Amino acid sequence: MCEDKSSMRLEMENLLKRRFFYDQSFSIYGGVNGLYDYGPVGCAIKTNIINLWRRHFILEEQMLEIDCSMLTPEIVLKASGHVDRFTDLMIKDTQTGECFRADHLIEGYFEKLLETKDINDEKKTEIKQLLPQIGNMNAEDIQQLIEKYNIKSPNTNNKLSEPIAFNLMFSTSIGPISQTKDYLRPETAQGMFVNFKRLLNFNQGQLPFAAAQIGNSFRNEISPRSGLLRVREFTMAEIEHFVDPIDKTHPKFDTVADLEIQLYSAMNQINGETAQLIRLYDAVHSKLINNETLGYFIGRIYLYLIKIGIDKNRIRFRQHMDNEMAHYACDCWDAECKISSGWIECVGCADRSCYDLTQHTKFSGQRLVAERQLSVPKRVQIAERKINSTIIGQIFRKDTSLVVKYLENLSENQAHSLHEKLEQENEKCTINEKEFIITRSMFKLETKEKIVQVEEFIPSVIEPTFGIGRLLYVTLEHNFKIRPEDNQRKYFTLPPLIAPYKCAVLPLSVNAEFKPFVKQISDLLTQADISHKIDTSSSNIGKRYARCDELGIPFAIAIDFDTLQQPYSIALRELESLKQVRVKIDEIVSVLQDLATEKVTWNEIFALYPIFTEQQIKRLEN
Repeated sequence: MCEDKSSMRLEMENLLKRRFFYDQSFSIYGGVNGLYDYGPVGCAIKTNIINLWRRHFILEEQMLEIDCSMLTPEIVLKASGHVDRFTDLMIKDTQTGECFRADHLIEGYFEKLLETKDINDEKKTEIKQLLPQIGNMNAEDIQQLIEKYNIKSPNTNNKLSEPIAFNLMFSTSIGPISQTKDYLRPETAQGMFVNFKRLLNFNQGQLPFAAAQIGNSFRNEISPRSGLLRVREFTMAEIEHFVDPIDKTHPKFDTVADLEIQLYSAMNQINGETAQLIRLYDAVHSKLINNETLGYFIGRIYLYLIKIGIDKNRIRFRQHMDNEMAHYACDCWDAECKISSGWIECVGCADRSCYDLTQHTKFSGQRLVAERQLSVPKRVQIAERKINSTIIGQIFRKDTSLVVKYLENLSENQAHSLHEKLEQENEKCTINEKEFIITRSMFKLETKEKIVQVEEFIPSVIEPTFGIGRLLYVTLEHNFKIRPEDNQRKYFTLPPLIAPYKCAVLPLSVNAEFKPFVKQISDLLTQADISHKIDTSSSNIGKRYARCDELGIPFAIAIDFDTLQQPYSIALRELESLKQVRVKIDEIVSVLQDLATEKVTWNEIFALYPIFTEQQIKRLEN
């Protein structure tokens, strides 16, 4: 049996390719790096992972699921910050022009260096301290490392160029005569932010509420070389939980408060320490995790990862350090899973404060705000806006409504600022990338006293983000096994909830007497929405079991000569234990439904039904 991690990974990846779980897109033309096609098995597992995500998050929390366009106008991504800041540092081989992502190249160089005996303990310590920080370094820091360690192009040993920022978005144009630059979306989140007002209205103006979206996003990765872990087109599942910034408690926090989770805090990372097992209640109440809502989602994410078959002992939540966290964020944790190549980020969970809605309010002119009821009405000074639409219409004509709407939707601070500026001189405003000169005759504020019972605020956002492809890969690696008695027999112990097929239907042989039973059982399973795979090939049943095991099919129905006798029954086999029981055909649907939904365990079924002895199993397989 292969024990070495890299050998196991190679065995698994060979199997994934051979059985077409997924493969490089356009492979008959040589393939395209960073693009992958899912085959029947991979597609089924991916669909089941997504369906379980829907049940675990959307149904459980009564989230509002939407489906937005992948094509995105530049102004939206200008507002979100992607146009200016969605970049990675790129370096090139100065002779061949081959491009590399700077942080990945240096990390790979350091990891290889640590494996050699050519460096002393002091240098090893220095490199180990540098490794966690490389991903957050700027161009100047990266260049200093390249020079200090004399890092060369890995394939040619040529000199490397200085790092430059490379924007990761795919640009396009909408329509044949588009005057603006547009993009394929780099994330699904922006669709939820720009639809905030409609979602709030749909929820009767009540906070908190969560929106969710599942769909493909696109990132023009510099050098994707890690299979499904780094791709240019990928499926995301994102949640935007909108909450009052002065109340981030969560009514269901108690349901996860006692979970003990490996938390890898920013301080642990700075001090070179490992992750610590901490109860979520303690982490939230000590303010290690900023608030209850963030803590609640961390707990729910953890439970979901376990449900899809990820090993709980290889999960940690890593806190972003100050130098990698966005300036507007309150707190951010990544769910990382350990695989053969190291720790890989699979889920992000961030408290993004009110940044996104503030930015889209500023750029769109639409006030993306909610209201909170005051416990006691209060008397306030209200600056009432006086917008002279007649003068605006005379000057701006067809753009009148655009300018009026912009002035109506200014925040209180923006309105006061504009009023003060207009006291001195005219003000130039940019609305939807057009420039307008606003004069004092068009806009002013008049102060009045008013009693108010509600006040406006911009909601904060808690954002869990899931990379579906990464979750699928980690699940496969964590559940890949080789039979100790036969290293040619490989299999996946996937949870029935996400298995590509819940069972296989295998007649003992090509004997014509078995055919009616194959059809009968298949029809029963289909009517019950139980996915299954039929294998009626002439191979012996042992080989067909092995083929099904390679696909991670948890249960197999064998139709044998005993099936022909009344009361009609089948042999039901479990993938990992290889144990079998005898089940009547009229009971098999309910048994498989309970097993597939994990209402019962195999051990419970094994205790309830007649056992197929080892001698009977061997006779069947031979």
